[in-house]
Amino acid sequence: MIRRRTVLCLGLAQLVSWGTSYYLIGGFGEAIGAELGWSRDVVYGGFSLALLVMGLSSPLVGRLIDRHGGRPVMVAGSLLNAAGCVGLALAHTMGAYYAAWLCLGLAMRLTLYDAAFAALAHLGGAAARRPIAQITLLGGLASTAFWPLGHALAERFGWRGALFVYAGFALLTLPLHLVIPNRRHADHDASTTSTDPRVAPLAACRRDLVVAASLYTLITALANFLNAGMSAHMIGILSGLGLAASSAVWIASLRGIGQSSARLGEVLFGARVSPLALNLVACALLPLAFVAGLFSARSEFVAMAFTFLYGAANGILTITRGTLPLVLFDPRSYGAFVGRLIAPSFVLSAMAPVVYAFVIERAGQAGALWLSAAVAACVLAAALVLKLRFGSATTPSAR
Repeated sequence: MIRRRTVLCLGLAQLVSWGTSYYLIGGFGEAIGAELGWSRDVVYGGFSLALLVMGLSSPLVGRLIDRHGGRPVMVAGSLLNAAGCVGLALAHTMGAYYAAWLCLGLAMRLTLYDAAFAALAHLGGAAARRPIAQITLLGGLASTAFWPLGHALAERFGWRGALFVYAGFALLTLPLHLVIPNRRHADHDASTTSTDPRVAPLAACRRDLVVAASLYTLITALANFLNAGMSAHMIGILSGLGLAASSAVWIASLRGIGQSSARLGEVLFGARVSPLALNLVACALLPLAFVAGLFSARSEFVAMAFTFLYGAANGILTITRGTLPLVLFDPRSYGAFVGRLIAPSFVLSAMAPVVYAFVIERAGQAGALWLSAAVAACVLAAALVLKLRFGSATTPSAR
C-alpha cells in the first residue's frame, strides 16, 4: 500500500524537479546564447549532454533503486539539481557551462519520472499503476508553471539571477523526497515465486519478452526524442512561425495543461482501459498535433490546439512508459530491467535539441514540424504492433 502522503510529496517534487532542470533550457536558452554569443548548437548542446548522461547512468540508477529504494537516490538528485543550476548561473566559459549540464544530467536521472516510477514500483509492485499516474498530474504542470515564471524572473533579475532562484526551488524538493518510505513491497521478496498471478507478465516467454522489450524501447526512445526537441524548441518554433514572444510563451505553456488534463482523465477513468490501449490512443494523437502545428502561423487558436494536443499525447505516454512494464514484464525487477530499456531513449533524445536546432537553421520551423510528424508516425506504428501482439492477453496487474 502506497500512502497518499507519499504520492502527493512525489508529485510536488516532480513539478519542481522538471521545472528547474528539464524545462530550464526552453525558458533560458535564447537568453544564454544572446549574452554569451554562442550559437544555438552550442547552447542546446549542453542539454543534449545532460540527456546523454541520463542514458549512460540509467541502468546503474535503476539497480540502485531496486536495491536501496527511492529515498537516498532522489535526495542525492535534489542536491545535484541545485548544484547544476548554480553552476549554470556562474558559467562564463564553455567548459563550465557543459560541466553544469553534466551535473544536471545526473540530477535529472535521479529525480525525474523514471526514478519516481521505479521508486513506486519498489514500494507497491504491480499495484503502483495508479500512484504512477497520480504523481504525473502535478509534474505535467512543470512547463506551465516554470516557463512563465522563468520568463518573469529573467526579465527582473536576468537569466543568471533566475537560475539562482531555481537552485533554491530545487532544494525545496529535499524534504519531499525524504518522505519516501524506506521499505520494499512484498512482491520483491525472494519467497514470492514467479508464478504469483499478481506479477504475471504478458511477455512471459523469451520470444515475447524480446518483442515486447524492443517495441517498448522504440516507442519510449522516439517519444523521448520528440519530448526533448519540443521542450527545447517549442517556444522558438512558435515565435519563428510569427507569434509574438509573449504569446509564444503562454501558448507553449498550454502543453502542461494538456498533459495534466489527459493524466487526470487517466486517473479518473483509466482503470477500465489497459495500458496497451491507452498507449495506442496517445500515439494516435501525436501526428494530429504536429499537423496542427504546421498551420499554427494562421491563428493563435490552431497554435493552442497544437500545444494542447501534443501535451495531452505526451502526458499519457509518460504514464504508459511507467505502467506498460508493470503488465509486460516482471514488476519485481522493474528498476534494473526498465533502466536498461530506457537507456537508448536518453541517448537518442540527447541528439534531439541539436538535431532540431540544425533543422530549424536550414529548413525553418516548418521543417522541424515535418520531422516531428514523421517520427510521430513511427511511434504510432510501433504502438499499433504492440497492441495487436499483446492486447488480447489480460492480466490482473493491468487493472
